[in-house]
Amino acid sequence: MSFSRLWESLLPLGRNEHTGGYRRYTWTEADQQCRGWFRETAAARNLPVTPDNNGNLWAWWDPEGTRRPRRGSAARRRTGAIVTGSHLDSVPDGGAFDGPLGVVSGFAAVDLLRARGRVPVRPIAVAAFCEEEGARFGVACLGSKLLSGVVTPRAARALRDGTGVSWAEAMGAAGYDPSGLGPDDDLLAGIDAFVELHIEQGRALADPPGSALGIAEGIWPHGRWRFDFTGHADHAGTARLADRHDPMLPYATTVLAARDCADRLGTLATFGKIAAEPGGVNAVPSAVRAWLDARAPSDDGLSRTVAEIRAIAKQAAAGHGVQLTVTAESTATRVGFDLKLRDRVAGALAAAGIDAPVLPTGAGHDAGVLAARIPTAMLFVRNPTGVSHAPAEHAEPADCERGVQALAAVLEHLAC
Repeated sequence: MSFSRLWESLLPLGRNEHTGGYRRYTWTEADQQCRGWFRETAAARNLPVTPDNNGNLWAWWDPEGTRRPRRGSAARRRTGAIVTGSHLDSVPDGGAFDGPLGVVSGFAAVDLLRARGRVPVRPIAVAAFCEEEGARFGVACLGSKLLSGVVTPRAARALRDGTGVSWAEAMGAAGYDPSGLGPDDDLLAGIDAFVELHIEQGRALADPPGSALGIAEGIWPHGRWRFDFTGHADHAGTARLADRHDPMLPYATTVLAARDCADRLGTLATFGKIAAEPGGVNAVPSAVRAWLDARAPSDDGLSRTVAEIRAIAKQAAAGHGVQLTVTAESTATRVGFDLKLRDRVAGALAAAGIDAPVLPTGAGHDAGVLAARIPTAMLFVRNPTGVSHAPAEHAEPADCERGVQALAAVLEHLAC
């Protein structure tokens, strides 16, 4: 099956007909549909699928049959597997390409290698990691973090979505056993390299001179912090301004200060999610919860950005008689991808006549998490709009096809 037909088979799942964006949240009906698509796509290619204990999916191409799963586990004997893939979940009303492009391209690359008569001498797997965006439970790359031991099973099981449903409850309701969460050292030990293909989230490839593909140099340090401003609820029509303890006011000050701080330090700071309680139009809120996403070229730059925003928020809260609590929900230091693997990827592309410049990224990825345990690399496909995490996210079909060809060249070089 061509990339375009495979892409079209996934495209309708989880799409909101009113916004055109996607709402593929982990352990929901849309997520189950995507998982069903993954299994059906793998089955059509005779690729056995084994979920690991954290809900990540693995489809194996192993002509030698050396990687048969142990009973009750996705762990396999060490045979130097090469893995590609990405994720299928989305941010609220996200674009079609962020994550799914890498999964679809993985299957399409296997098709291309088979069409060329190539047979891998080491296993190849296409993986789909769960909760990469953290849109439902708040922790990005949770599937890969659990797999690699960055997040503890206890912490993951206790995570709750906006309606109070825990990760353990949602996972169980979807037919997966949450009691087995945790790292799988045997599975990771059997992987020699992970190569993730992803749409570029920015315009580095689209700007002149332009290139359809890129190779990731590394990932900026980044993280998410929850700011809880707690004041006192009151009546919007009777409470005097001087008597109010309105948490919305220090929050507003903090949002503006975050933009100024990031601009001055050359970093990025975004408040993209907010919840006001009790949420009445005619009421002064009792609390405002807001989430800061901050990113920077260096660990020091990230620390400075968050520290300055926190200090301004604290001062503003005190000025309005409001309490402030700041909680780090997830953080990641700078990731530099494996140089030897990056050179091998670049060499494979050059041999195939594919030009791909090296560039950094401010977006987090499962490849960045796994980089602490196994050699990882990333390929980027050009995004002409530069927009991501929104319906306008786009990649031209011809560039997607080039991405498949590039990924196939890399997999052939590493595994065949």
